[in-house]
Amino acid sequence: MQKVRPRVYSIDGVTPVVHPGAFVHPEAVLIGDVVVEQGCYIGPCASLRGDFGRIIVRKGSNVQDNCTLHSLPGFDSIIGVDGHIGHGAIVHSAELGPNVLVGMNAVVMDHAKIGESAVIGAMSFVKAGAEIPARHLAAGVPARIVRELSADEIAAKREGTRIYQELARRCLASLRPAEPLTHFDPGRPRVDANIVLPSRRRANTETRGT
Repeated sequence: MQKVRPRVYSIDGVTPVVHPGAFVHPEAVLIGDVVVEQGCYIGPCASLRGDFGRIIVRKGSNVQDNCTLHSLPGFDSIIGVDGHIGHGAIVHSAELGPNVLVGMNAVVMDHAKIGESAVIGAMSFVKAGAEIPARHLAAGVPARIVRELSADEIAAKREGTRIYQELARRCLASLRPAEPLTHFDPGRPRVDANIVLPSRRRANTETRGT
C-alpha cells in the first residue's frame, strides 16, 4: 500500500524534523525550523511555518485541521507535552505548558505564556504577553481568567488528548489514498466503533471547542 507523505519544505538549509512515530497529514505544510515529536498528530491543512523562528510540538500533542503555528525571529514557539490545539486555532510566538488545551478558532499571541493544564476557550483572544496560570480556564476577547479547573475537567481533557494520540497511531497504520465508492453498503464498518468520548461536564460544553 502507498504510504502517505507530508508536505515538508526546507528553507535556508533548515528542514523540519518529524519523529517516525508522529503523524503529519499530507495536506498539512511544514516549513523550515519545525520539530514534531513522537506521538503527535498534525491535521489536514495545518500550517507550521518555521521560516522566522523555531516551532516545537512536544510529545503526544495534536494540532488539528486548519491551525496556524508561526514564530517571531529569536523565539521558540512551543506546544508543550500532550498539548491539544483545536480546529482553526492560531498560536503565534507563544509558549504553552504541558497538557494545555486551546479551543477552536482561538488565537494566542506573541510571548503569551499558558500554564500547565490550562484551557483557552473556543474563539478566545489571548493578547500579546499575557500569562494564564496553570489549571485555569481563560475565555473571551480579550481572554480573561474565568476560574480554576476541577480535577475532573483536567482528566476529561487528558482523555480527549489520548483519543488524538490513538488517531495518530490509526493514521500511521491505515490512512492511505483511496478512490470513493459509488454505493453505500449498510453493513459497512464504522470508524467510531471503538471510540469512547470523554464525559462532557458543564464547563467542557461551554469551553472545549476541540
